[in-house]
Amino acid sequence: MQRTLLLGKLHKARVTHAVLNYEGSCSIDLDLLDASGILENEQIDIYNVDTGARFHTYAIAGERGSGMISLNGAAARMAAVGDTVIIAAYGIFSDEEARTHRPKLVYLNEKNEIVRIGKNFPVQLN
Repeated sequence: MQRTLLLGKLHKARVTHAVLNYEGSCSIDLDLLDASGILENEQIDIYNVDTGARFHTYAIAGERGSGMISLNGAAARMAAVGDTVIIAAYGIFSDEEARTHRPKLVYLNEKNEIVRIGKNFPVQLN
C-alpha cells in the first residue's frame, strides 16, 4: 500500500507579488524552500486563507532572504498581494515509511520571516 502524506508546508505566508505576465508558478524565497524541504520544480498546493481558493502549481526559486511569495501567470489571479496562504507539498510513502514520517512545518510571521519550525501538529481540542 502507498500513502500520500504532507512533506512540508509554509504556514500563513503572505503573498508579496502577483505577476500575471510572468512564466507560471510560485516563486518562493530560497531560505523558505530550504526550511520546508520543498524543492524547486516540485508540485505544490496553495490554499488562500482569505478567499478559500485552492490550487496546484509548482515552486521556483525566489531571491534568498527576500521573503518573496510571488504568484505568477494564471496563479496571479488566485490571490492578491497581502493575502495569507498556506503552501504545501506532498509525497508518496510506503505504509512502513508513512508510520514514521514527520513533515517539515514552517510557521511564518506577516513579513514571511520564520517564527518556528516543527515536525508535529498540536492535537486539536474542543
